[in-house]
Amino acid sequence: MDDDTRADFRVLGPVEVLDRRTGTHVAPSGAKQRALLGSLVVGAGRVLPAERLIHELWGDRPPAGAANALHAHVARLRRLLHATAGHDPISTHTTGYSLGGPATRTDAHRFHDLSVQGRATLAVDPVRAAELLGGALALWRGPALEGSGPGPLCGREAERLEELRLTTLESLYDAHLRNGRAAEAARELERLTARHPVRERFYDLQMLALYRCGRQAEALGVYERARRRLVDGLGVEPGPALRGRMEAILHHSPSLSVPEPDVPLHELGGAIARLGARIEALAREQERLVLRLGILTSGVALQGPPVEGGHLLEQGADVEG
Repeated sequence: MDDDTRADFRVLGPVEVLDRRTGTHVAPSGAKQRALLGSLVVGAGRVLPAERLIHELWGDRPPAGAANALHAHVARLRRLLHATAGHDPISTHTTGYSLGGPATRTDAHRFHDLSVQGRATLAVDPVRAAELLGGALALWRGPALEGSGPGPLCGREAERLEELRLTTLESLYDAHLRNGRAAEAARELERLTARHPVRERFYDLQMLALYRCGRQAEALGVYERARRRLVDGLGVEPGPALRGRMEAILHHSPSLSVPEPDVPLHELGGAIARLGARIEALAREQERLVLRLGILTSGVALQGPPVEGGHLLEQGADVEG
């Protein structure tokens, strides 16, 4: 979406258009209109062939005169978008239709950017990573492309976005564990393992959270529960990562402790430079102190020992003798 338009196209939930000026949410009322809008938003900036859109809307059984029916749906959607965006964002081409241009942005693009930034920041600054990952997940309003139908274009994109959402959730709880929020993470991961019973990473994180709460036996119990669910659901044993976590918990491995955040190379260089400057300053201060001490010492030597009544006073001498 270009910056000079006033519409946000949203697919992280029911497909809709947000009028940024008024805050009004506009969504097509019919199933075919929702499927058409979802398809155009997924392919934003690209020309989608008419045949592909027809297949998306009607599957393997398109109506007679499907091209005309598609054209009628596009015209209806244009009127809806014009009322929201203030212009017609759909372009007609010889082979099909497109929405917006190469710079068209959606909530899915913003979600992806925040997720990537958060995961890249995880080892360096887990607090900032949690903020970015939480902001990415806050963009979701429900299942991706909800109500857009079972067409292959929207269906594949919905699966891709859901997988990225789960990966982002895993990274968020990894960040919470790095931030010392093990008890909170353990509660939430209990819910997530129940909702996603064959996703091993959630069990892995839950075991680590329980162990850091001093609940070793419960952590090992999570492994057994994961094993039963994987065998029953997929017919497979837990993978090497989950088995490795179980072995580490059994042996109280030091690797289970909260890791220290990595220091980026540019920050490490700055820290070394600051340390070098401090050492130089301390060395100069030491030189000034040595010089001052030398002046005081030579002054005492020139003055000589104290005299009273014409006699030298020596340490331990009896001046009255």
